[in-house]
Amino acid sequence: MRDTDRALVQAATAVAKLRCRSQRHTVASAGRTADGRVFSGVNIAHASGGVCAELVVIGTAATQGVTELETIVTVADRGRAVTAPCDGCVHVLREAFPALRVIVGPVDDPRVVGLADLPTTAGSGAAG
Repeated sequence: MRDTDRALVQAATAVAKLRCRSQRHTVASAGRTADGRVFSGVNIAHASGGVCAELVVIGTAATQGVTELETIVTVADRGRAVTAPCDGCVHVLREAFPALRVIVGPVDDPRVVGLADLPTTAGSGAAG
């Protein structure tokens, strides 16, 4: 992992610790562009489903004119766990950013993988 990848994990963790304090917001994500801009977001859980943190990051980046993300990371448990995007998000990320790098693995030893390396279960997805 690059130093910039470690910094991205730290950015997502900081957002999780600060903003994920209720059942409404439990997951944080941070994405980085090739030029180093970082965008973060949290999930939004509600009775009829929810919106995943990764999708909030994509929307936030889009409001700033970003059309390409280089790397993304998602954390849960107030930053104590690095998690892979859910199947639905993997599908969206593959369509929008086929070359996206994803940080996954244990929080004390995360690694970077490509979207193609993430397993999915056809037809499933969750708001995380």
